[in-house]
Amino acid sequence: MKNHPRDGKELIGKVIIWFKDINKNDLALVGGKGTGLGELFNNGFHVPNGFCVSALVYEDFVVKNELQDKIKGFLWDLDVEDTEKLEKAANNIKKLILKAPMDEQIKQRIIGAYHEMKKGFVAVRSSATAEDLPTASFAGQQSTFLNVNGDGALLKAVQECWASLWEPRAIFYREKNNFDHMIVLISVVVQHMVQPDCAGVIFTANPVTNNREEILVEGSYGLGEMVVSGQITPDSFIIDKKTLEIKQKSIGTKSKQMVKAKDGSNEIKDVDQEMQEKQCISDEQVKKLAEIGKKIEKHFKFPQDCEWAIENDEIFMLQSRPITTLK
Repeated sequence: MKNHPRDGKELIGKVIIWFKDINKNDLALVGGKGTGLGELFNNGFHVPNGFCVSALVYEDFVVKNELQDKIKGFLWDLDVEDTEKLEKAANNIKKLILKAPMDEQIKQRIIGAYHEMKKGFVAVRSSATAEDLPTASFAGQQSTFLNVNGDGALLKAVQECWASLWEPRAIFYREKNNFDHMIVLISVVVQHMVQPDCAGVIFTANPVTNNREEILVEGSYGLGEMVVSGQITPDSFIIDKKTLEIKQKSIGTKSKQMVKAKDGSNEIKDVDQEMQEKQCISDEQVKKLAEIGKKIEKHFKFPQDCEWAIENDEIFMLQSRPITTLK
């Protein structure tokens, strides 16, 4: 991170980067999540449209508000094994970032892109530049905000994503894996919000058995956060990668789902009793998801962990990252 504010010209054209303009070489600008979405969007996969607020904007924000030395001060001689001290340092850094003012021109660029998307509900997701690498998994360490609506709410969510780069577990992970805290930056993904009937994940290799000839599809009702965070037991399907035949299925008791409430907030509600133990997606949809996963793996040339959502029988891909746990 530079010690002096950037020449404003350096940021021109690199504040807002639309998915259509992102490829695998843009990790330093849009982070792992942003890069994965750009690759999917531009290679024939059905992805809701969106843009990334460049990681350079976060860097510029930190430099112009002269936060580097203050952040380093909170990290100085920090024993990350001391949970209490780690929490305190993380909270102090997050407060610094949340209280610092965002540049007015940057605000207008973000709002302008949001209006170009026709406003409405969006997902706002963190995308660190040292994220979703084949050799390290930073998954789930930074914040995601769903059903964000309105200019003010969007700007607040962007700044909260920046602050989430300093969650205790993110600091701990970087320290333990020898990533320089001050070099890791964060981009923010802003994407049209899908309101799914069902959602979940595709692993293009079986992460439980390390079998690369099997695909694992998991799903449940509503937004996929309940599956990703492990809050419910989803339906689970093991598919033969060559034939796309379902080899095994396990139907979970899906008692809860996360949906958009009438006021636009995210609500966890009970699933109707008769639906809880019913398969949430058809066998045909399972095979279609496995087929998409297979194509995504072929594109990235590495087994992938993908997120999907189905809205009105339309399949959307929301993310793809390498599976880092395979042996």
